[in-house]
Amino acid sequence: MQAMQMHEVKTAADKRLFVDMAAGFYKNNPNWIRPLDKDIEEVFDPARNKFFKKGECTRWILKDDRGSAIGRIAAFVNKQYKQEQPTGGVGFFECINDQAAANHMLDHCKQWLQERGMEAMDGPINFGERERWWGLLVEGFQEPLYCMNYNPPYYEQLFKNYGFEVYFEQLCFAMQVQNRPQEKFYHRHDELTAKGGYTSSRLYKNKLDKFAQDFTYIYNKAWAKHGEGKALEQKTVRKMFEVMKPIIDEDISWFVYHNGEPVGFWVNLPDLNQFFKHFDGKFGLWQKLRFLWMKKFGKCNRFVGLAFGIIPEFQGKGVDGYMIIEGANVIQPSGKYDDYEMQWIGDFNPKMVNIAESLGTYRSRKLQTLRYLFDRNKEFKRHPIIN
Repeated sequence: MQAMQMHEVKTAADKRLFVDMAAGFYKNNPNWIRPLDKDIEEVFDPARNKFFKKGECTRWILKDDRGSAIGRIAAFVNKQYKQEQPTGGVGFFECINDQAAANHMLDHCKQWLQERGMEAMDGPINFGERERWWGLLVEGFQEPLYCMNYNPPYYEQLFKNYGFEVYFEQLCFAMQVQNRPQEKFYHRHDELTAKGGYTSSRLYKNKLDKFAQDFTYIYNKAWAKHGEGKALEQKTVRKMFEVMKPIIDEDISWFVYHNGEPVGFWVNLPDLNQFFKHFDGKFGLWQKLRFLWMKKFGKCNRFVGLAFGIIPEFQGKGVDGYMIIEGANVIQPSGKYDDYEMQWIGDFNPKMVNIAESLGTYRSRKLQTLRYLFDRNKEFKRHPIIN
């Protein structure tokens, strides 16, 4: 009898199976939202994923002794992913509830990564930035946000039985939009308004160059010099804003300035999965036309927090409260949204966790980034805390 086999994805039929097989795993799960096929395929396209310039990626389909697809996985090396030891990644993992099948795929990836000089692997993560397809869902199995991983609860045991440990936890926070912010935010807003010098602005689509410059400045001041953060280039942010432009709601993204200098941002978008859950992974001409119609006439009742940052010199001075109230004074009266949920915050960033909790939120879901050290005698260390 033929044993399980790892089949490398190469042909168009392989690629189709790789994206389609997830639908079979989740066909009876009402909370799963099929990602757009194009978003998955973009990760593995060297022409569209810049990380191929400094890394490599391969993906496989696991077939059983009858030739049926029972799992899939990708492995990747990203030279920009700086760690204590050379660390690769695995992701886009789907598997039947069978430890032997999971082990077979993870063993295969481990060998592939070792051949490329890696000494550990993180997963399930993305061959790209952390805001997409990053982490294993362990709490909060409701409809995922756009480009957020979703998986059955048993995946946690498949990874941890193999030997993965928690490198960091990814915490999501949510709240009802119409809830009144805590009084302390109003006090801080009033204090800074009285002090003078503080102004706010929505993210206007006709000034994307300016806001890309301001975002880059704040981000690099707030994060680039801490932990594993890396500096952003303005052209990268400008390109990101241009991609976001068709879906930007100017009322829900805010910047704060002190004497004209940028000191904080709060960037949010409508949750696209409220639209895309009706498309079954497709985004051709018909879906694009339908999306434009839904965007104009339909209702998206949830918006998503992408980034919240304040430069170090202005942290602890009430800028967070000022910015939140400036936004709330516009967002709440509009009545466009019912729910707000933040993209994940790492437990290694207690300051941002505290800010999220102080908004009067509740923890809506938790994901975990897991790590497996190839040297099983080496001391395991969690992600360093950002002070």
